[in-house]
Amino acid sequence: MLWIKNVRMVDPSQGISAIGDLLVKDGRIAKTGERFSEEDVLAVLGVKKINQVDQVEGQGKYLFPGLIDVHVHLREPGQEDKEDIQSGTRAAVRGGFTSILAMANTKPVVDTRAMVEFVRHQAQRAGKARVYPVAAVTKGFLGQELVEMVDLKDGGAVAFSDDGKGIQSAETMRLSLEYAKLTGCPIISHCEDNNLAGQGVMRKGEASARLGLKGIPASAESVMVARDVLIAGETGGKVHIAHVSTKESVWILRAAKKLGIDVSAEVNPHHLLFTDEDVKLTNASYKVNPPLAGREDQEALLEGLLDGTIDMLATDHAPHTWEEKTRPFAETPFGINALETVLAAVWQELVLKGKMNIEKVVQLWSVNPACRFGLEGGTLRAGTPADLVLFDPAWREIITAESLESKAQNTPFLGKELQGFPIMTWVGGKIVMNRDHN
Repeated sequence: MLWIKNVRMVDPSQGISAIGDLLVKDGRIAKTGERFSEEDVLAVLGVKKINQVDQVEGQGKYLFPGLIDVHVHLREPGQEDKEDIQSGTRAAVRGGFTSILAMANTKPVVDTRAMVEFVRHQAQRAGKARVYPVAAVTKGFLGQELVEMVDLKDGGAVAFSDDGKGIQSAETMRLSLEYAKLTGCPIISHCEDNNLAGQGVMRKGEASARLGLKGIPASAESVMVARDVLIAGETGGKVHIAHVSTKESVWILRAAKKLGIDVSAEVNPHHLLFTDEDVKLTNASYKVNPPLAGREDQEALLEGLLDGTIDMLATDHAPHTWEEKTRPFAETPFGINALETVLAAVWQELVLKGKMNIEKVVQLWSVNPACRFGLEGGTLRAGTPADLVLFDPAWREIITAESLESKAQNTPFLGKELQGFPIMTWVGGKIVMNRDHN
């Protein structure tokens, strides 16, 4: 039993952004309203004494549905030195994420029902965030033979993706979109033309030339976005474009949506917060794929989020060991550690600076992901699972290796102070993170 009082509730699914109270019973939201008396609480929760109810004072704080991150690399099985499901889900709830989609590029690849069920069961044992497996599109990520999509869906997969490699064959992409229609699940497309990307390590442009690093042209992404939305339109398939980073991709997505093609897309916050001008040879945390782009791309991404062209935010949490990320920039793997810092960074750099309001953030990071991937959550509606985040806009914290729940430290915010953090997270009505007690 839980009573959260006097808090600003933000729920775009119901058009709610107002101060009120919320009650939880048996792991589900029982009722929301302006203010409840003790008598109201006892009646709704069916108890006789108020001391049977946990009470949380929410004055000055926000309460919103648990965030849903549709792009996370948990590394288990096979790369537990980088991250495992236990550490990754601890990081998730500390960052306000109650549900995450786990990508399939583990070792071995998640391309069988047994592997899908393994990921799901490991997450249940961890007892933190809900984990929804994303299965591979092709067996072994080899880009040739499709997985048994219907069987993997029955095992718990909610989408299919060869993320990290991308499907280079247009015919394989066409077949996958046709086959996935039997499951109702989207294909998540890692849009990168390997021939164009070559051995590049950052976005091709003035910054890459100045640093003497091989560049990846913007077209390596955008030509694949065009290919995949056109095939989705032709097949009637459902495609989700991962980590959009170029202005050309935004133009293509906007045109595709006007044509009625069943496409959705995500943006990683690091593409909104940093550009290729921020890349430093001495800090490989800025080495991500797709690479950080220019200011015009950044402006187009933000505009796409605000006008609905791009549907959601997603971290692309990609943890690596300290040893890997301290190699020379050109040799280090792509990827950023994001789950624990990203909400604070978005609050500080986008919300407080007036570029986006908190209601839009919750829409992009909770409501829309739940709708697109058919997940419970994304709402404070009575009767739904009590996946909740209590957010304190004034909480300040210095990010240190010791403060991170993730095994990895490849974040550009290491050693920096951020403002605005989740202080309590509940999954199914159970408290899974309390910053005051950590």
